[in-house]
Amino acid sequence: MEYRQFGTTGLQVSELVFGGGAVGGLLINQDNDTKRAAVRRAMEAGINWFDTAPSYGQGRSEEALGWLLKEVDNAPYLSTKVTIDTRDLNDIPGQIERSLTASLERLKLHSVTSFYLHNRIGPVTGGYTISTFDILRKDGVLDGLERVKDQGLVRCFGITALGDAPSIIGVIKSGRIASAQVYYNLLNPSAGFSLPKAWGAYDFSGILDACKKYGVAAMGIRILSAGVIATDERTGREQPITPGDTVESETIKAQKIFAAIGTDYGTRAQTAIRFALAQKKLSCAIFGLAELAHLEEAIAAQTKGPIPQEGLERLKAVYNTPLSQRSS
Repeated sequence: MEYRQFGTTGLQVSELVFGGGAVGGLLINQDNDTKRAAVRRAMEAGINWFDTAPSYGQGRSEEALGWLLKEVDNAPYLSTKVTIDTRDLNDIPGQIERSLTASLERLKLHSVTSFYLHNRIGPVTGGYTISTFDILRKDGVLDGLERVKDQGLVRCFGITALGDAPSIIGVIKSGRIASAQVYYNLLNPSAGFSLPKAWGAYDFSGILDACKKYGVAAMGIRILSAGVIATDERTGREQPITPGDTVESETIKAQKIFAAIGTDYGTRAQTAIRFALAQKKLSCAIFGLAELAHLEEAIAAQTKGPIPQEGLERLKAVYNTPLSQRSS
């Protein structure tokens, strides 16, 4: 396992981070023996970070990690999240503290390594989106996150970089966050480099450049796009989270990519992981898994290393070819 600097925190994080989300769902849906085997195998391979959230399985992902990590000798780094209820913004710091307290109870921990705002970020607050103003203002989100850090409940904190790119970059530029979980995958790497409009990807331009400039550690998320990239078999848990995307539209893009490059860089999942690892502005890549075989596949991909430059050039050629000229 290779390790990378986690922004300016002084932490060294494994290139692969074990994702405890609901789409893969291993920590939620599998039996206890499988959960235990996965955690131990991941740590044996050198994975030193686990990522979860209260919303993953309605707390079941955190609960699983609570007992699983009690069984290991060397506790890994761990991150969880908070979703602000935008219908009541009178006490954002209180919301944050209450959510974290509940998470720590489920995790059976006194503190976590990193704590993330889970809402989308935009110019206006409403629904699942919270505005840059409400994040940065007095008694806003960052004030609340700073308070739990001051209490020793979190080592560092950051944002989930979903929503409106200029608004996200505005938060990064504040200099007040240590990390951002950044959308980056084979279907939409716009956070790292420009894509032609014909490819039809939601635009996250400039986010990784901003992270690098302001010393913010970037964790790659959705590197398998909820499994759409990894396979054409569907579980029903696939949920595209970028505006304008559907399972069908993402499936078409994935098929076009692999029609062009085949298995030259491993399985579809391995290619996706190696693509994320080729982005040096990412500190790590969070991957989801549904079964133990997926973990072995991810470990093998990391061992192979990032996709070489010639592979990246082949992929850019796919992005730059009009959709009507691609054969399925």
